[in-house]
Amino acid sequence: MSKNIALFHYNEYLKDLIAKYKYRGDYALAEVFVPFLKERLKDMEFDLVTAIPLSDERLKERGFNQGQALADLVGLHTVETLTRIHTEKQSKKSRQERMSLPQVFQVMQSDLLEHKSILIIDDIYTTGTTLRHAAKALITAGAKEVSSITLAR
Repeated sequence: MSKNIALFHYNEYLKDLIAKYKYRGDYALAEVFVPFLKERLKDMEFDLVTAIPLSDERLKERGFNQGQALADLVGLHTVETLTRIHTEKQSKKSRQERMSLPQVFQVMQSDLLEHKSILIIDDIYTTGTTLRHAAKALITAGAKEVSSITLAR
């Protein structure tokens, strides 16, 4: 991955706000981040946008994909380029466990990726493992470059 841009430093206040948004389904909280995302996206160049996918199980549990919701609210057209194998929640894992996770992403529609710059939208950059795995899968499938934007790091 070439770079990640995080809008905010992950602190206790943001941890609580994102938990309400992500785990307790307070979808409306995403609106708080829209102006900040729009401002940062102005200076970024990309050909395609994708959100980190959730497994089917996790999507049923949460009711929405938090990265996709952010993209939708900002008005970005996304392309589903990745699928995700269901695993235990990242938040339940230690830093070391997260860092040693196997690849959980598979690429769909690789023909759309060839020589393209891809922007991934996600909520939190913790260890970077999720975004690195997604970027590696996209690059291997032909993407020219992969960058990401997250709410927090």
